[in-house]
Amino acid sequence: MANAKQQNSAARRAKLEEARRKERARERRNRIITITASVAVVGALAAGAAYLMSAADDKDKAGAQAKSSPVTGERTWDKLTQNHVEKKVDYPMNPPVGGDHNPVWMNCDADVYSKAIPKENAVHSLEHGAVWVTYSSKAKKADLDKLRERVESTPYSLMSPVEDQAEPLMLSAWGKQVTVKDSADSRVEQFFTKYVQGPQTPEPGAACTGGIAQ
Repeated sequence: MANAKQQNSAARRAKLEEARRKERARERRNRIITITASVAVVGALAAGAAYLMSAADDKDKAGAQAKSSPVTGERTWDKLTQNHVEKKVDYPMNPPVGGDHNPVWMNCDADVYSKAIPKENAVHSLEHGAVWVTYSSKAKKADLDKLRERVESTPYSLMSPVEDQAEPLMLSAWGKQVTVKDSADSRVEQFFTKYVQGPQTPEPGAACTGGIAQ
């Protein structure tokens, strides 16, 4: 009888020990899985952060290159006058990129005008660091839609028709002007990057709101 009881007790202890061994093994596996998953998540986050930093660096470098590189086909005018006048001005270029202008600027806080605006007021906007997108009736609607989207998302820019300009699509800043082929022309991005509140601006930081609107 004693031997049978001892054998049963020994068997129960063995089963209990085996169960405990399996539980410890299961816990070790769970810890390994948890640690491995944590390492994978941390690694993914680190890789993602590194990618984002690299992408940001690439964007900064691209922006710096766009600002330092000349815009192909760009025309430049120096020594432009900045007098405030309340009369029509006979500008030597069309659209005008500087010179005497109206005392009140055209609102240029991502403003799109469907009708022609006074050039004397638009020049004042350029003095404040705005980029002015102009177009004639020869411009394609698809290009105008894309350029409109660009202006509407860019403070210190404005857009309006200038029917008597030489080419369908033109971009102007103070003392700077370029003709572009279409809205996908890479010079559109470069011109905006370089000249919205760019180094050519006579009065950087001056308002683009509080002027006049159409």
